[in-house]
Amino acid sequence: MASSSDGLLMMDLSGDILIEDEFLRDGLQNEKRLLSVDEKLHFLGHLEAAGVRRIQVGSFVHPKWVPQMADTDALFDRIEPKKGVVYTALVLNGSGLDRALAVGVKHLSISVSASETHSQKNTNRSVEDGITRILPVIEKALSEGVAVRAGIQSALGCGFEGHIDPDQVSRIALRFAALGVQEINIADTAGLSNPQQVFNLCQRLRGEIGDETALSLHLHDTRGLGLANMVAGLQAGVRIFDAAMGGLGGCPFVPMATGNVATEDVAYACEEMGLKTGINWQALRGPVAEAEALFERALPGRMSHMPPPPWLQSSEDQS
Repeated sequence: MASSSDGLLMMDLSGDILIEDEFLRDGLQNEKRLLSVDEKLHFLGHLEAAGVRRIQVGSFVHPKWVPQMADTDALFDRIEPKKGVVYTALVLNGSGLDRALAVGVKHLSISVSASETHSQKNTNRSVEDGITRILPVIEKALSEGVAVRAGIQSALGCGFEGHIDPDQVSRIALRFAALGVQEINIADTAGLSNPQQVFNLCQRLRGEIGDETALSLHLHDTRGLGLANMVAGLQAGVRIFDAAMGGLGGCPFVPMATGNVATEDVAYACEEMGLKTGINWQALRGPVAEAEALFERALPGRMSHMPPPPWLQSSEDQS
């Protein structure tokens, strides 16, 4: 980010953007309609075809708590990997890691919460207990050659407690970075953050953890600030963002935590700003319509409901 001579903030954005689509994990985990492995593979194929380079396929958690994720092992067994695509999943404990290793997962998100209340509701552990128990899990994953993205849930606000002290987030991030993880993910689990807050925290963490560890953002659009928060992250140097096709998603353990920022909306916004994602956002329109028919409701993503602009319609008509 640069500053003009009259003191106004100016954007100075460059570089490729990596979007991790979480339709199959965060997107589905709140849905009562359970998708079969075949249905999940169908949507996975759409994401691959649209050019999504990293896809969170599911989570290795207890099916009693998140029934939608009960078949994550079977799903990974049936994936036919496409060149250039990373297939990842969420792990919250050692037993989840063992399941992931058994099916050959090579990239994992391993997370804890920065909120005491959310941590208790999500894992029945305090924040400190959660950190103490997850560090050996991360070390084991790294020793097995798995790329690890260490995540901090509720880092930008808690649906139960409200404000989360940035010092708490920093403390967790530094402990993760010391292990040698490839990436640290900052999650706005309840969608409470604002652009100034996102920029300040990301700029601080970027300076503290250094350039060897990538920083990524997991944003929800609960209060309509998702894309604005993404731009704030871009200004702070973040180049990896989570999203979900159609804007599907939410945390089952956080009240009013609605959908993620939509993959097609993020890809469109980046494209308009001259940033490359590799994703053809228009190719997601059809799959979003399929998902809406499946769940019998409209999804919150914007660009999947917008007709192509006239200049694109004209070029399509001539082809």
